[in-house]
Amino acid sequence: MPPRRPTIFLASSALALVLCALAPAPGSAAEAPAVPVPPPLPPERPSELKPAQPAEQKPAPTAESGKPTPPARPAEPTPPAKDGAAEAQKPGMPVPPPTPPERPPELSGEAALALKVSPPDDTACRVRLKRLGVEFEPLPPIAEGQCTAPLPLKVTKLADGIALPGGATLTCQVAESFARWATEVQVAADRTLRHPLTGVELGGTYVCRGQNHDVDAKLSDHAFAAAVDVMGFTFAGRAGIPVKAMPAGSEEAEFLASIRGKACGFFRTVLGPGSNAAHANHFHLDERERNAGHRLCE
Repeated sequence: MPPRRPTIFLASSALALVLCALAPAPGSAAEAPAVPVPPPLPPERPSELKPAQPAEQKPAPTAESGKPTPPARPAEPTPPAKDGAAEAQKPGMPVPPPTPPERPPELSGEAALALKVSPPDDTACRVRLKRLGVEFEPLPPIAEGQCTAPLPLKVTKLADGIALPGGATLTCQVAESFARWATEVQVAADRTLRHPLTGVELGGTYVCRGQNHDVDAKLSDHAFAAAVDVMGFTFAGRAGIPVKAMPAGSEEAEFLASIRGKACGFFRTVLGPGSNAAHANHFHLDERERNAGHRLCE
């Protein structure tokens, strides 16, 4: 078998020649570092597809203008003044209330005492009195010092001809309450005594005096024609009944107790026998107004 060395030598020589051909020549441009080649520019966009430009287009911000502008530094606070007005305006310090305006001169001194208040219109009240069958007549205004009644009436008879000997000087409001209470007295007389009521005896209506006839006490409602003192009752066919303590269980005691309770529904003050010594012989009825509508019924 012949030797194979020449064939191997020839193959090695051919490989060496190929490698020499591929190797770059010394000093050529291939020895320089590779430089990146920019990509080709795209074709220009047709004008009909370009967006419309605004009327005023701001220039593109540069690197410096793109930075946010820091906020302005606040002004230094001005120190408050050292005067008294500035001290008074400090928070936390009490401010004195404003001085109230001076009272008008027409409401002071003698001018205030000379002021006159128009009395309330009692026309509707008088109409009601007539419908109740009350007979009355107007009186001139009463002005006796502090005892006053601007629109007094003189009541002479109640419903169904119930007599008032001497008459009663009252305001219309009190006269109406008295007339309505008298109708309850008529019912009690028919039911308890079985005799009709014919008259009411009075001890006093308008009297310029203090309470319980005390000159040092405050004025009674009698001083304003706003109170009635009832002394007794008269009937047809039987003896009259005075207002006083009666034997328990008697018709007289039942009658007086019944009408006394009815009076509390028409008057704000009802006093009588048992209330105190000053009212042991009569009923005192008045329209004195009290706080929260309180009534005194004793």
